Amino acid sequence: MEKLFINGEWVTTQSSEYLYSPYTEEKIAEIPIAKETEVNLAIDGAFKAKNSWARTPAHEKASILEKLSKLYEKNLEKAAKIIAMESAKPIRLAEMEVSRTIQTFKFAAEEAKRIHGETIPLDAAPGGERRVSYTIREPLGVIGAITPFNFPLNLVAHKIGPALASGNSIVLKPARQTPLSSFYLAELLEEAGLPKGVFNVVTGHGSVVGDLLVTDSRINMITFTGSPEVGVGIRNKAGLKKVTLELGSNAAVIIDKDTEVNKKLIDRCITGAFSNNGQVCISIQRMYVHENIYDKFAEQFIEAANKLKIGDPLDSDTDISALISKRELEDRLSWIREAKESGAEIATGGKEEGTVLCPTVILEAENRLKVSCQEAFAPIVILNKVKSAAEAIHFVNESRFGLQAGIYTKDIETALEAIDKLYVGGVLINDIPTFRVDHMPYGGVKESGIGREGIKYAIEEMTEMKLVVWNRN
Repeated sequence: MEKLFINGEWVTTQSSEYLYSPYTEEKIAEIPIAKETEVNLAIDGAFKAKNSWARTPAHEKASILEKLSKLYEKNLEKAAKIIAMESAKPIRLAEMEVSRTIQTFKFAAEEAKRIHGETIPLDAAPGGERRVSYTIREPLGVIGAITPFNFPLNLVAHKIGPALASGNSIVLKPARQTPLSSFYLAELLEEAGLPKGVFNVVTGHGSVVGDLLVTDSRINMITFTGSPEVGVGIRNKAGLKKVTLELGSNAAVIIDKDTEVNKKLIDRCITGAFSNNGQVCISIQRMYVHENIYDKFAEQFIEAANKLKIGDPLDSDTDISALISKRELEDRLSWIREAKESGAEIATGGKEEGTVLCPTVILEAENRLKVSCQEAFAPIVILNKVKSAAEAIHFVNESRFGLQAGIYTKDIETALEAIDKLYVGGVLINDIPTFRVDHMPYGGVKESGIGREGIKYAIEEMTEMKLVVWNRN
């Protein structure tokens, strides 16, 4: 049985549950279920450790993060296999996730050494003469991190890396479906020399663990990635805590009339739509293609989708594997049925093979349908015809989400119009919205959340500005 990691110790609980492979549905682990007592112990450990960790020199924090990065380099295959087993992420993509995590912790190590404020020219105002002013940035204290299943290592790293770099202690609640990567992270942080109490892992029900983290006065910030419904609940309960929320999307890409339809474009869009079984917050869910090239694009895109290999996530040639749960599979099949009954065409897919949802392409789906207006988080993409880029921008903005959007165009004026008018957190020109590297600012507008990730930007969220003024009069 796995154990909780609390105040530098591995703790056995009285309650547990079995963890099953999403692909084979076989039991792979026994996971502890934390009760209020264990959660309080974790918070207390983090609270007691926060001051000493905050005072730890930047070079020492950076050294621990650098060691952690090297440990993942050394254990890449093991970490990737854990991801593939617990999430059904194809092993090639799991290895890529570990590689990105290595980069994420390296960025965190680097940023730990360059956290600083700025000088303020007070003499710009009458009465400010002969005063020297500057700001410093201080850690918030204890951060509660609640993470999703789809990137069980790298999305955790995006919360843990900047928190440690900026001198905060952490209590982590990983997704119930994918806790094994977080337990392994705790092992490696222990090996890297992180002091006791700075990092804690507690697993269990959101109604217990999550609610306690959100409401406990010893927690200074909640950083959450997950559904809008849960995110809104967190914000309503958090009081005056700082809160950052990354709440997903139904990301769109626009293919304008002057775009060359070739293998490079098709392969890129296939990656955006179906990577990680479509379980990516910035996965392409909606495609708006100009009517002049729609038929050619649709034909090649569907053909490429049909070539994707379905199979065991541990097989190196698998492209598509199981969704995280049978319930999610059944739910998305109902969305596909709704689209078909409304008159949309299921060009390919729309059915399951065992625990796997086949890559699904839906043509001409209305924006009111679930496959269009909600977050699918599955290998489902809709392909709609538009008369202009302006019409496509209008359709993109109809969404209640706004994380990232992409547009392919050769016309600079069209690109600038897209930048001006797309109401999203990130606009990708001549690329898919699924692009992300780990040091760029990442976050959205509307129901896609509040705050930004990306190590430098997350550190800004996880620190407080303090003003200092020297009076020389």
